[in-house]
Amino acid sequence: MPFKIVRDDITHMQVDAIVNTANPRAVIGSGVDAGIHQAAGPELLSAREKIGRIGVGEAAVTPGFQLPAKYVIHTVGPVWRGGFLGEAKLLRSCYTSCLALALEKDCQSIAFPLISAGNYGFPKDKALQIAMDAIQAFLQHHEMQVILVVFDRDAFRLSEKRFRSVSSFIDEHYIQEKTARQQGDPTVRREQARRQEKAFPQAYREAMPMAAAPAAFPKASLPELLAQTDAGFSETLLKLIDESGKKDSEIYTKANLSRQHFSKIRNNPDYKPTKPTAIALALALELNLAETRDLIGRAGYALTGSSKFDVIIMYFIREGNYNLFDINAALFEFDQSLLGAQ
Repeated sequence: MPFKIVRDDITHMQVDAIVNTANPRAVIGSGVDAGIHQAAGPELLSAREKIGRIGVGEAAVTPGFQLPAKYVIHTVGPVWRGGFLGEAKLLRSCYTSCLALALEKDCQSIAFPLISAGNYGFPKDKALQIAMDAIQAFLQHHEMQVILVVFDRDAFRLSEKRFRSVSSFIDEHYIQEKTARQQGDPTVRREQARRQEKAFPQAYREAMPMAAAPAAFPKASLPELLAQTDAGFSETLLKLIDESGKKDSEIYTKANLSRQHFSKIRNNPDYKPTKPTAIALALALELNLAETRDLIGRAGYALTGSSKFDVIIMYFIREGNYNLFDINAALFEFDQSLLGAQ
C-alpha cells in the first residue's frame, strides 16, 4: 500500500531512504539519530559534516552506507514551545522537504520516524496528525511507498478524545457481542441489539435488520441458479465508480492502493480482494454501512460486532469520516490490520 504504519526499528527498514531526526549541527544526538549513525557506520558522520548546518524544517541527503537503505535524509524538527512559534508549520516542512528530496533521488520508498515527538517534546497526537496530513497531501500527486515507523507504543497516540471515543464504541459493540456469543446470554444479546439500534441510523436498520430472516432459497436447477448469479465485486465496484463521477485515480488514491494494484481489479472480473482492500474501496466511495456491507459481501466478506476491526470500521462510517489515514491510525492503535493493499 502507498502508506502504512509499522512498529519496528527504522534502521531495519528495506526502503530506498530513511529519515533521520538530525541536529542542526553535524553532531550525533540521541534516540533515532544515534541509532541510525550506529547502524550506518562512521562514514555517515563524515558525510553529514560535509553538509554543515541544516535549518529547522529543512532536509539534506547522504548515502546510507551500511544501512539497508540507499539514502539517509536528515531533517531538523522543531522543539515544541507551546505551539505559538510556528512549530506546526516547521514540522510539516520537515515531511515535505524530505519527500521532495526522495523524489529528486528517484526513491520508490521512504520510511519516517515520528519527527519531533521524542526529546523535542512535540505532543504525539499533534505530531501524528501533521505527519499524516503532509504524507496524504503528497500521495495525492505522487506514487511512492511511505512508511511511518513507530518504535514502541508510547511513541504513537491518537488524540485522547478520539481514542476514548473509539474505545468506548468498541466496548459497546465488540465486548458485548463477544460475551453474548461466549455465554449464550439472551439478555446480553438484547442489550447488544439495543446498542446497535441506537448507534446506526433508521435507514440502515430498515435496509439491514440485525436479525432478518434468511430469504427462501429459490427452487430451480443448478444451471438456472448459476445464470442468476449477482454481479461480482469488480463489476459492482466499477459501476459504483462510474456512478460517482470520479476518476479511477481519485478512488484508488483515497483507498490507499497503488495504480498497479487497482489495474488488476479493473482488468479481472473475477478478482478477489482481501477484506481490508475491499473495505478501503468502499470507504473511498464513501458508501454508507448498508452499501459497504453489500459491496464487500460480493467478495465474500461481512462486518460484524464480534470483530474489533469491523467495529472500528463501523465507527468511522457512523461518524462520516472516510479518511483512510485517520482510520488506519485508529486500526494501528488497536493492533488491527490496516486498510489498503496487503
